[in-house]
Amino acid sequence: MLEQRIAQVSDTPVICALVNAAYRGETSRAGWTTEADLLSGVRTSERTIQALIESQDACILLGEEAGGVVAACICLERHAESAEVVHLGMIAVSPLLQNRGYGKTMILAAEKLAKAQWEAKLAEMMVISLREELIEFYQRLGYQPTGETVPFPHQPDMWQAQVENMQLNILQKVL
Repeated sequence: MLEQRIAQVSDTPVICALVNAAYRGETSRAGWTTEADLLSGVRTSERTIQALIESQDACILLGEEAGGVVAACICLERHAESAEVVHLGMIAVSPLLQNRGYGKTMILAAEKLAKAQWEAKLAEMMVISLREELIEFYQRLGYQPTGETVPFPHQPDMWQAQVENMQLNILQKVL
């Protein structure tokens, strides 16, 4: 069973390592959520994670296995333009612990937290358009494509795209 708790600043290094291991590099290939063929570099930094944890408009929810081992995380951020919308991102499960339902558990817990803490009525996420199996997973959880896309952000100091013209699809779910 996965226990959830809100991350503290002291969790920053563990979260950073988890997110980067789940998304990028060779360790990410052990799981099905890897972006290693699409992007090189890192997904996030400790500075970014600490800023999210310290923000009034964001929080990171951790999922811990027995013994307090952090196995998963998800970031919730209030939408800048609408207080009723929460953006879910940095959804990460340790590559060796994937396919146990932890991702689904974390998303459902984040939705519940967003409704209780911020009275959110809509959850939104952005997914790389080339990640069809991930989009299908989110659709099974009730997230639907809006038809909107945004260009994939360029941050050469953190990551480098390995393919051309990547976009992010926006998915939404009524809470």
